[in-house]
Amino acid sequence: MSAPCCMIVEDQALIGMSLEAFLEDAGFSIAGPFPSCADALAWLEHNTPEVAVLDVSLRDGTALPIAHALKERNTPFAVYTGLPFTTSLPDELQDVP
Repeated sequence: MSAPCCMIVEDQALIGMSLEAFLEDAGFSIAGPFPSCADALAWLEHNTPEVAVLDVSLRDGTALPIAHALKERNTPFAVYTGLPFTTSLPDELQDVP
């Protein structure tokens, strides 16, 4: 039985490595960490993870296009960010932990 794949999208190297280590210890195989929206979307062209963890603010913009692609595939994901919570979230992030 293979480990479920978790996609990590995080542009801060130390945070990405920490998430990677924690999730590997929890039994996941890891895709990423992807530091940019472009890198993550390129990977998604040929792959689909079982779950994903997204930083909202990336080097080349926001992770909203990634969230949209994951929602289209019914792939669950969580948002991991240092940005303050706001009640006016974009549609892609509604009902996302």
